Amino acid sequence: MTTQNRNAPALRFPEFNGDWEEKKLGQIFKITSGTTPLRAVNAYFENGNHFWVKTTDLNNYFITETEEKVTDLALQKTSLKKLPVGTLLIAMYGGFNQIGRTGLLKVEAGINQALSAIQPKNEIIEPYFLLLYLNHNVDDWKNFAASSRKDPNITKKDVEGFNISFPTLPEQQKIAAFLTAVDEKIQQLAKKKDLLEQYKKGVMQKIFNQEIRFKDDNGNDFADWEEKPLSNFLFETRKRNGELKYTKQQVLSVSGEAGIVNQIQHMGRSYAGESVHNYHIVETGDIVYTKSPLKSNPYGIVKVNKGVAGIVSTLYAVYSCKENIIGEFIDYYFEIDDNTNKYLRPLVRKGAKNDMKINNAHVLTGLISIPSIPEQRKIIDFFEAMDRKINSVNQQLEKTKEYKKGLLQQMFV
Repeated sequence: MTTQNRNAPALRFPEFNGDWEEKKLGQIFKITSGTTPLRAVNAYFENGNHFWVKTTDLNNYFITETEEKVTDLALQKTSLKKLPVGTLLIAMYGGFNQIGRTGLLKVEAGINQALSAIQPKNEIIEPYFLLLYLNHNVDDWKNFAASSRKDPNITKKDVEGFNISFPTLPEQQKIAAFLTAVDEKIQQLAKKKDLLEQYKKGVMQKIFNQEIRFKDDNGNDFADWEEKPLSNFLFETRKRNGELKYTKQQVLSVSGEAGIVNQIQHMGRSYAGESVHNYHIVETGDIVYTKSPLKSNPYGIVKVNKGVAGIVSTLYAVYSCKENIIGEFIDYYFEIDDNTNKYLRPLVRKGAKNDMKINNAHVLTGLISIPSIPEQRKIIDFFEAMDRKINSVNQQLEKTKEYKKGLLQQMFV
Protein backbone atom coordinates (compact mmCIF):
# COMPACT_ATOMS: atom_id res chain seq x y z
CA MET A 1 0.00 0.00 0.00
CA THR A 2 1.11 3.57 -0.62
CA THR A 3 0.16 6.89 0.91
CA GLN A 4 -1.67 9.58 -1.00
CA ASN A 5 -2.52 13.24 -0.46
CA ARG A 6 -5.42 15.30 -1.83
CA ASN A 7 -8.95 13.83 -1.49
CA ALA A 8 -7.61 10.34 -0.95
CA PRO A 9 -6.91 8.13 2.07
CA ALA A 10 -3.54 7.92 3.84
CA LEU A 11 -3.24 4.17 3.21
CA ARG A 12 -3.88 2.82 -0.27
CA PHE A 13 -3.21 -0.19 -2.49
CA PRO A 14 -0.29 0.65 -4.84
CA GLU A 15 -2.18 0.05 -8.09
CA PHE A 16 -4.66 2.85 -7.36
CA ASN A 17 -4.24 6.61 -7.43
CA GLY A 18 -6.21 9.78 -8.05
CA ASP A 19 -8.78 11.59 -5.95
CA TRP A 20 -11.84 9.92 -4.52
CA GLU A 21 -15.19 11.20 -5.77
CA GLU A 22 -17.68 12.82 -3.40
CA LYS A 23 -21.46 12.68 -3.75
CA LYS A 24 -24.59 12.73 -1.63
CA LEU A 25 -26.25 9.36 -0.99
CA GLY A 26 -29.44 10.59 -2.65
CA GLN A 27 -27.57 11.20 -5.92
CA ILE A 28 -26.50 7.59 -6.32
CA PHE A 29 -29.01 5.63 -4.27
CA LYS A 30 -32.76 5.21 -4.02
CA ILE A 31 -33.79 5.74 -0.39
CA THR A 32 -37.00 4.07 0.83
CA SER A 33 -38.48 2.96 4.14
CA GLY A 34 -40.68 0.06 5.18
CA THR A 35 -43.81 -0.56 7.20
CA THR A 36 -45.12 -2.56 10.12
CA PRO A 37 -48.12 -4.76 9.32
CA LEU A 38 -51.02 -4.22 11.73
CA ARG A 39 -50.17 -6.12 14.91
CA ALA A 40 -53.82 -6.81 15.64
CA VAL A 41 -53.98 -9.08 12.60
CA ASN A 42 -52.32 -12.26 13.86
CA ALA A 43 -52.36 -13.72 10.36
CA TYR A 44 -49.71 -11.18 9.33
CA PHE A 45 -47.13 -12.65 11.76
CA GLU A 46 -48.22 -16.08 12.96
CA ASN A 47 -46.07 -18.79 11.35
CA GLY A 48 -44.45 -16.15 9.15
CA ASN A 49 -41.89 -17.33 6.61
CA HIS A 50 -40.52 -14.03 5.22
CA PHE A 51 -37.73 -12.10 6.95
CA TRP A 52 -38.76 -8.73 8.43
CA VAL A 53 -36.05 -6.42 9.78
CA LYS A 54 -36.36 -4.07 12.77
CA THR A 55 -33.73 -1.80 14.31
CA THR A 56 -32.92 -4.49 16.89
CA ASP A 57 -31.91 -6.83 14.05
CA LEU A 58 -29.21 -4.47 12.81
CA ASN A 59 -25.71 -5.62 13.74
CA ASN A 60 -23.47 -3.38 11.59
CA TYR A 61 -22.79 -6.49 9.52
CA PHE A 62 -24.68 -9.01 7.38
CA ILE A 63 -28.36 -9.71 8.06
CA THR A 64 -29.06 -13.42 7.61
CA GLU A 65 -31.84 -13.86 10.18
CA THR A 66 -34.51 -11.72 11.85
CA GLU A 67 -36.26 -11.83 15.21
CA GLU A 68 -39.68 -11.79 13.56
CA LYS A 69 -41.05 -13.00 10.24
CA VAL A 70 -44.19 -12.06 8.29
CA THR A 71 -46.60 -14.15 6.26
CA ASP A 72 -47.55 -14.23 2.60
CA LEU A 73 -50.78 -12.48 3.58
CA ALA A 74 -48.85 -9.52 5.05
CA LEU A 75 -47.05 -9.04 1.74
CA GLN A 76 -50.30 -9.35 -0.20
CA LYS A 77 -52.54 -7.13 1.94
CA THR A 78 -50.17 -4.37 3.15
CA SER A 79 -47.71 -1.99 1.55
CA LEU A 80 -44.77 -4.05 2.84
CA LYS A 81 -42.37 -5.13 0.10
CA LYS A 82 -39.37 -7.44 0.13
CA LEU A 83 -36.01 -5.86 -0.61
CA PRO A 84 -33.29 -7.65 -2.57
CA VAL A 85 -30.03 -9.09 -1.30
CA GLY A 86 -27.37 -6.37 -1.17
CA THR A 87 -29.69 -3.66 0.14
CA LEU A 88 -28.07 -1.63 2.91
CA LEU A 89 -30.24 -0.68 5.90
CA ILE A 90 -29.74 2.17 8.36
CA ALA A 91 -31.64 2.97 11.56
CA MET A 92 -33.28 6.39 11.55
CA TYR A 93 -34.58 6.23 15.13
CA GLY A 94 -35.21 3.82 17.96
CA GLY A 95 -33.06 5.42 20.64
CA PHE A 96 -29.79 7.33 20.47
CA ASN A 97 -27.73 4.13 20.59
CA GLN A 98 -29.62 2.76 17.59
CA ILE A 99 -29.35 5.77 15.28
CA GLY A 100 -26.97 5.06 12.42
CA ARG A 101 -26.76 1.30 13.02
CA THR A 102 -26.50 -0.61 9.76
CA GLY A 103 -27.09 -4.00 8.26
CA LEU A 104 -26.50 -5.47 4.82
CA LEU A 105 -29.14 -7.89 3.57
CA LYS A 106 -27.82 -11.32 2.67
CA VAL A 107 -31.43 -12.51 2.32
CA GLU A 108 -34.52 -10.94 0.81
CA ALA A 109 -36.47 -9.14 3.54
CA GLY A 110 -39.08 -6.52 4.36
CA ILE A 111 -38.25 -3.73 6.82
CA ASN A 112 -40.15 -1.59 9.28
CA GLN A 113 -40.65 2.17 9.13
CA ALA A 114 -37.75 2.96 11.48
CA LEU A 115 -35.24 1.95 8.79
CA SER A 116 -34.04 3.46 5.55
CA ALA A 117 -33.23 1.10 2.70
CA ILE A 118 -30.36 2.28 0.52
CA GLN A 119 -30.58 0.73 -2.96
CA PRO A 120 -28.18 1.60 -5.78
CA LYS A 121 -29.45 3.34 -8.91
CA ASN A 122 -26.40 2.00 -10.73
CA GLU A 123 -23.37 -0.15 -9.94
CA ILE A 124 -20.83 2.44 -8.87
CA ILE A 125 -20.77 1.53 -5.16
CA GLU A 126 -19.82 -1.86 -3.70
CA PRO A 127 -22.48 -2.56 -0.97
CA TYR A 128 -19.97 -3.83 1.58
CA PHE A 129 -17.74 -0.79 0.96
CA LEU A 130 -20.74 1.40 1.77
CA LEU A 131 -21.46 -0.61 4.92
CA LEU A 132 -17.87 -0.10 6.10
CA TYR A 133 -17.96 3.60 5.21
CA LEU A 134 -21.19 4.26 7.12
CA ASN A 135 -20.04 2.23 10.15
CA HIS A 136 -16.82 4.25 10.20
CA ASN A 137 -18.76 7.52 10.09
CA VAL A 138 -21.59 6.57 12.45
CA ASP A 139 -20.77 9.44 14.84
CA ASP A 140 -21.69 11.88 12.06
CA TRP A 141 -25.28 10.63 12.30
CA LYS A 142 -25.35 10.62 16.09
CA ASN A 143 -23.84 14.08 16.48
CA PHE A 144 -26.20 15.51 13.90
CA ALA A 145 -29.28 13.85 15.41
CA ALA A 146 -28.38 14.86 18.96
CA SER A 147 -27.72 18.50 18.11
CA SER A 148 -30.52 19.12 15.62
CA ARG A 149 -33.65 17.74 17.26
CA LYS A 150 -35.28 17.41 20.67
CA ASP A 151 -36.11 13.78 19.92
CA PRO A 152 -32.91 12.44 18.30
CA ASN A 153 -33.60 10.87 14.93
CA ILE A 154 -32.61 11.12 11.30
CA THR A 155 -34.97 11.42 8.34
CA LYS A 156 -35.05 10.21 4.76
CA LYS A 157 -33.94 13.71 3.72
CA ASP A 158 -30.95 13.47 6.08
CA VAL A 159 -29.95 10.13 4.55
CA GLU A 160 -30.28 11.51 1.02
CA GLY A 161 -28.09 14.49 1.92
CA PHE A 162 -25.32 12.47 3.61
CA ASN A 163 -21.96 12.92 1.84
CA ILE A 164 -19.89 9.91 0.89
CA SER A 165 -16.39 9.81 -0.62
CA PHE A 166 -15.54 6.79 -2.75
CA PRO A 167 -12.92 5.58 -5.25
CA THR A 168 -13.44 3.57 -8.42
CA LEU A 169 -15.41 0.34 -8.15
CA PRO A 170 -12.28 -1.90 -8.49
CA GLU A 171 -10.63 -0.09 -5.56
CA GLN A 172 -13.80 -0.33 -3.50
CA GLN A 173 -13.92 -4.06 -4.16
CA LYS A 174 -10.28 -4.50 -3.17
CA ILE A 175 -10.84 -2.58 0.08
CA ALA A 176 -13.99 -4.59 0.78
CA ALA A 177 -12.24 -7.92 0.15
CA PHE A 178 -9.32 -6.96 2.39
CA LEU A 179 -11.51 -5.82 5.27
CA THR A 180 -13.87 -8.77 4.84
CA ALA A 181 -10.99 -11.00 5.96
CA VAL A 182 -10.55 -8.86 9.07
CA ASP A 183 -14.29 -8.97 9.75
CA GLU A 184 -14.32 -12.74 9.38
CA LYS A 185 -11.58 -12.95 12.02
CA ILE A 186 -13.66 -10.73 14.32
CA GLN A 187 -16.74 -12.91 13.76
CA GLN A 188 -14.75 -16.09 14.46
CA LEU A 189 -13.36 -14.70 17.72
CA ALA A 190 -16.79 -13.40 18.77
CA LYS A 191 -18.33 -16.81 18.09
CA LYS A 192 -15.53 -18.58 19.97
CA LYS A 193 -16.05 -16.29 22.97
CA ASP A 194 -19.81 -16.86 22.86
CA LEU A 195 -19.40 -20.65 22.73
CA LEU A 196 -16.96 -20.60 25.66
CA GLU A 197 -19.38 -18.47 27.70
CA GLN A 198 -22.27 -20.81 26.85
CA TYR A 199 -20.17 -23.84 27.83
CA LYS A 200 -19.17 -22.22 31.11
CA LYS A 201 -22.79 -21.36 31.89
CA GLY A 202 -23.90 -24.93 31.19
CA VAL A 203 -21.16 -26.44 33.35
CA MET A 204 -21.91 -23.98 36.15
CA GLN A 205 -25.53 -25.12 36.23
CA LYS A 206 -24.48 -28.77 36.46
CA ILE A 207 -21.88 -28.12 39.17
CA PHE A 208 -24.18 -26.07 41.39
CA ASN A 209 -26.99 -28.61 40.86
CA GLN A 210 -24.41 -31.25 41.93
CA GLU A 211 -24.82 -33.17 38.68
CA ILE A 212 -21.04 -32.84 38.30
CA ARG A 213 -18.85 -33.46 41.35
CA PHE A 214 -15.10 -33.07 41.78
CA LYS A 215 -12.85 -35.58 43.54
CA ASP A 216 -9.92 -34.93 45.85
CA ASP A 217 -6.28 -35.32 44.80
CA ASN A 218 -6.40 -39.02 45.70
CA GLY A 219 -9.45 -39.67 43.56
CA ASN A 220 -11.84 -39.93 46.51
CA ASP A 221 -15.28 -38.31 46.77
CA PHE A 222 -15.66 -35.15 48.76
CA ALA A 223 -18.19 -34.91 51.57
CA ASP A 224 -21.81 -34.16 50.75
CA TRP A 225 -22.82 -30.54 50.29
CA GLU A 226 -24.61 -28.96 53.24
CA GLU A 227 -27.78 -26.88 52.88
CA LYS A 228 -27.82 -24.15 55.51
CA PRO A 229 -28.86 -20.50 55.86
CA LEU A 230 -26.38 -18.13 54.22
CA SER A 231 -25.80 -16.67 57.71
CA ASN A 232 -23.80 -19.84 58.47
CA PHE A 233 -21.22 -18.68 55.94
CA LEU A 234 -21.41 -14.86 55.87
CA PHE A 235 -21.82 -12.11 58.47
CA GLU A 236 -22.72 -8.47 58.01
CA THR A 237 -19.81 -6.08 58.28
CA ARG A 238 -20.66 -2.62 59.54
CA LYS A 239 -17.42 -0.76 59.01
CA ARG A 240 -18.13 2.84 58.10
CA ASN A 241 -15.89 5.45 56.52
CA GLY A 242 -16.21 7.66 59.58
CA GLU A 243 -12.56 8.66 59.63
CA LEU A 244 -12.66 9.38 55.88
CA LYS A 245 -9.97 6.82 55.16
CA TYR A 246 -11.43 6.57 51.65
CA THR A 247 -12.40 9.47 49.35
CA LYS A 248 -14.79 9.83 46.42
CA GLN A 249 -11.95 8.58 44.23
CA GLN A 250 -12.30 5.16 45.90
CA VAL A 251 -16.07 4.70 45.66
CA LEU A 252 -16.95 1.34 44.13
CA SER A 253 -19.70 0.37 41.69
CA VAL A 254 -21.26 -3.08 41.46
CA SER A 255 -21.83 -4.26 37.89
CA GLY A 256 -23.47 -7.45 36.68
CA GLU A 257 -20.75 -7.89 34.05
CA ALA A 258 -17.69 -6.18 35.52
CA GLY A 259 -18.22 -7.12 39.18
CA ILE A 260 -17.06 -4.69 41.85
CA VAL A 261 -14.99 -1.95 40.22
CA ASN A 262 -13.87 1.61 40.84
CA GLN A 263 -16.82 3.87 40.00
CA ILE A 264 -14.83 6.56 38.20
CA GLN A 265 -12.91 4.05 36.08
CA HIS A 266 -16.11 2.17 35.25
CA MET A 267 -18.56 5.03 34.72
CA GLY A 268 -16.29 7.95 33.87
CA ARG A 269 -17.09 10.04 36.91
CA SER A 270 -18.09 9.87 40.57
CA TYR A 271 -21.78 9.64 41.49
CA ALA A 272 -21.09 9.82 45.24
CA GLY A 273 -23.07 12.12 47.49
CA GLU A 274 -21.71 15.31 48.98
CA SER A 275 -20.20 13.35 51.88
CA VAL A 276 -18.86 9.78 51.94
CA HIS A 277 -18.55 9.87 55.73
CA ASN A 278 -21.29 7.27 56.26
CA TYR A 279 -20.35 4.95 53.36
CA HIS A 280 -19.68 1.25 53.98
CA ILE A 281 -16.07 0.05 53.77
CA VAL A 282 -15.62 -2.93 51.42
CA GLU A 283 -12.44 -4.92 51.99
CA THR A 284 -10.93 -7.25 49.40
CA GLY A 285 -12.89 -10.52 49.63
CA ASP A 286 -16.05 -8.92 51.04
CA ILE A 287 -19.45 -9.69 49.51
CA VAL A 288 -21.74 -6.86 48.34
CA TYR A 289 -25.48 -7.12 47.68
CA THR A 290 -27.06 -4.38 45.57
CA LYS A 291 -30.61 -3.43 46.48
CA SER A 292 -31.49 -2.21 43.01
CA PRO A 293 -33.22 -4.13 40.21
CA LEU A 294 -31.54 -5.05 36.94
CA LYS A 295 -33.19 -6.47 33.83
CA SER A 296 -32.00 -10.04 34.43
CA ASN A 297 -31.92 -9.68 38.20
CA PRO A 298 -35.07 -7.92 39.45
CA TYR A 299 -34.05 -8.47 43.09
CA GLY A 300 -30.48 -7.21 42.78
CA ILE A 301 -27.11 -8.93 42.43
CA VAL A 302 -24.44 -10.39 44.73
CA LYS A 303 -20.72 -9.92 43.99
CA VAL A 304 -17.37 -10.44 45.73
CA ASN A 305 -14.76 -7.68 45.79
CA LYS A 306 -11.79 -9.20 43.95
CA GLY A 307 -10.01 -5.84 43.70
CA VAL A 308 -8.72 -3.24 46.13
CA ALA A 309 -10.66 -2.02 49.16
CA GLY A 310 -13.01 0.93 48.79
CA ILE A 311 -16.41 2.19 49.85
CA VAL A 312 -20.03 1.87 48.74
CA SER A 313 -23.13 3.87 49.62
CA THR A 314 -25.53 2.79 52.34
CA LEU A 315 -27.87 1.47 49.63
CA TYR A 316 -25.62 -1.60 49.49
CA ALA A 317 -25.28 -4.40 52.04
CA VAL A 318 -21.74 -5.61 52.81
CA TYR A 319 -20.79 -9.01 54.23
CA SER A 320 -17.57 -10.83 55.16
CA CYS A 321 -16.83 -14.53 54.85
CA LYS A 322 -16.59 -16.96 57.74
CA GLU A 323 -13.87 -19.63 57.77
CA ASN A 324 -16.12 -22.22 56.06
CA ILE A 325 -16.60 -20.28 52.80
CA ILE A 326 -14.41 -18.80 50.07
CA GLY A 327 -15.79 -15.55 48.68
CA GLU A 328 -15.11 -16.48 45.06
CA PHE A 329 -17.38 -19.53 45.44
CA ILE A 330 -20.26 -17.25 46.47
CA ASP A 331 -19.44 -14.98 43.51
CA TYR A 332 -19.60 -17.86 41.01
CA TYR A 333 -22.77 -19.24 42.60
CA PHE A 334 -24.59 -15.93 42.21
CA GLU A 335 -23.17 -15.34 38.74
CA ILE A 336 -26.00 -17.59 37.55
CA ASP A 337 -29.11 -15.41 37.23
CA ASP A 338 -31.45 -18.26 38.18
CA ASN A 339 -29.53 -18.89 41.41
CA THR A 340 -29.64 -15.20 42.33
CA ASN A 341 -33.32 -14.77 41.53
CA LYS A 342 -34.45 -18.00 43.23
CA TYR A 343 -32.50 -17.15 46.36
CA LEU A 344 -33.63 -13.51 46.67
CA ARG A 345 -37.23 -13.77 45.41
CA PRO A 346 -38.72 -15.21 48.65
CA LEU A 347 -36.78 -12.73 50.80
CA VAL A 348 -37.32 -9.41 49.01
CA ARG A 349 -40.46 -7.32 49.16
CA LYS A 350 -40.71 -4.60 46.52
CA GLY A 351 -42.03 -1.15 47.31
CA ALA A 352 -44.32 1.03 45.22
CA LYS A 353 -41.32 2.58 43.49
CA ASN A 354 -39.79 -0.84 42.70
CA ASP A 355 -37.33 -0.37 45.60
CA MET A 356 -36.14 -3.30 47.72
CA LYS A 357 -37.76 -3.78 51.11
CA ILE A 358 -35.29 -6.02 52.91
CA ASN A 359 -32.91 -5.42 55.80
CA ASN A 360 -29.31 -6.54 55.59
CA ALA A 361 -29.62 -9.33 58.14
CA HIS A 362 -32.67 -10.85 56.41
CA VAL A 363 -30.63 -11.28 53.19
CA LEU A 364 -28.70 -14.04 54.96
CA THR A 365 -31.74 -16.10 56.02
CA GLY A 366 -32.19 -17.98 52.74
CA LEU A 367 -30.94 -21.55 52.33
CA ILE A 368 -27.93 -22.37 50.16
CA SER A 369 -26.04 -25.62 49.46
CA ILE A 370 -22.28 -25.34 50.02
CA PRO A 371 -19.51 -27.97 49.60
CA SER A 372 -16.44 -28.39 51.76
CA ILE A 373 -13.59 -25.88 51.49
CA PRO A 374 -11.37 -28.28 49.44
CA GLU A 375 -14.17 -28.84 46.89
CA GLN A 376 -14.92 -25.10 46.82
CA ARG A 377 -11.30 -24.52 45.87
CA LYS A 378 -11.48 -27.14 43.08
CA ILE A 379 -14.61 -25.47 41.69
CA ILE A 380 -13.06 -22.00 41.90
CA ASP A 381 -9.85 -23.15 40.17
CA PHE A 382 -11.90 -24.71 37.36
CA PHE A 383 -13.93 -21.57 36.72
CA GLU A 384 -10.94 -19.26 37.03
CA ALA A 385 -9.18 -21.31 34.32
CA MET A 386 -12.26 -20.93 32.13
CA ASP A 387 -12.38 -17.19 32.79
CA ARG A 388 -8.73 -16.86 31.78
CA LYS A 389 -9.49 -18.62 28.50
CA ILE A 390 -12.54 -16.42 27.85
CA ASN A 391 -10.56 -13.27 28.72
CA SER A 392 -7.74 -14.33 26.39
CA VAL A 393 -10.18 -14.71 23.48
CA ASN A 394 -11.82 -11.41 24.39
CA GLN A 395 -8.44 -9.65 24.36
CA GLN A 396 -7.75 -11.05 20.89
CA LEU A 397 -11.21 -9.88 19.81
CA GLU A 398 -10.68 -6.34 21.12
CA LYS A 399 -7.21 -6.10 19.57
CA THR A 400 -8.60 -7.19 16.19
CA LYS A 401 -11.38 -4.60 16.47
CA GLU A 402 -8.79 -1.91 17.25
CA TYR A 403 -6.69 -3.09 14.30
CA LYS A 404 -9.74 -2.76 12.02
CA LYS A 405 -10.54 0.66 13.46
CA GLY A 406 -6.99 1.83 12.69
CA LEU A 407 -7.26 0.51 9.15
CA LEU A 408 -10.57 2.29 8.58
CA GLN A 409 -9.09 5.58 9.77
CA GLN A 410 -6.32 5.29 7.21
CA MET A 411 -8.16 3.62 4.33
CA PHE A 412 -11.17 5.96 4.15
CA VAL A 413 -11.39 9.66 3.43
